[in-house]
Amino acid sequence: MLKTDAAQSTSHFSNVLLTGTILLANVDVTGLVDYGLKALLGGAIWLGYKLTADYLDRKRKDKKQ
Repeated sequence: MLKTDAAQSTSHFSNVLLTGTILLANVDVTGLVDYGLKALLGGAIWLGYKLTADYLDRKRKDKKQ
């Protein structure tokens, strides 16, 4: 019974992997890499703003006390 469950789980993963591969076969990889780089850059800029805002907020709160 345990072997059947393991085989079914592997079969399900295999089906998902096969379906994903077929659906993503015609994806423009250069556009995807370009988008990924832009997303990373945007995320880094947002993180910088967020960390700066948190630092300034903590500094302002410490000054009030």
